[in-house]
Amino acid sequence: MSDVGRLADDGQGAAPSGRHKLASLALDPASVKRGNANIEHEREVAVFDILEANVFELVGRDEGPYGLLLGVVEDRLVFTVTPAAGGTPTVVQIPLMPLRRVMRDYFLVCETYFDAIRTAPPSRITQIDVGRRALHDEGAVALSERLADRIALDTVTARRLFTLVCALHWRG
Repeated sequence: MSDVGRLADDGQGAAPSGRHKLASLALDPASVKRGNANIEHEREVAVFDILEANVFELVGRDEGPYGLLLGVVEDRLVFTVTPAAGGTPTVVQIPLMPLRRVMRDYFLVCETYFDAIRTAPPSRITQIDVGRRALHDEGAVALSERLADRIALDTVTARRLFTLVCALHWRG
């Protein structure tokens, strides 16, 4: 997956408005296993990209900016969101199962893409890249839809968050 997220994120970045953003993002060390150096690098880059520019808001609340602790517990993504100024955390959980197919397909296309870069003609690489980006968009939309009633994201943040979720599940 090396560079997968950065290649898939062709947005210019979100323009967060004051309170509607993440000020910090950490992975829950109790539920997210550490990976090899490549996996850890991908995760760090994904977190950096999200924090660089994002739009993130707890629906119906105006307590941001927020801190996010992201974990994986019993095949569920767990978002523990806390106002950066302090306060009571809000926990939002969504099942990973609806994302599994698109993640699996995305990983396969990414492998094909990186293999093609070495040997395929440019036209073939472009075709594979179009499919890869489409799957990345599909995953971002699926993630955003599952969060929509509790957490509002813009398109770029959803794409970057999907990249991070993929980095949490990448085997290296």
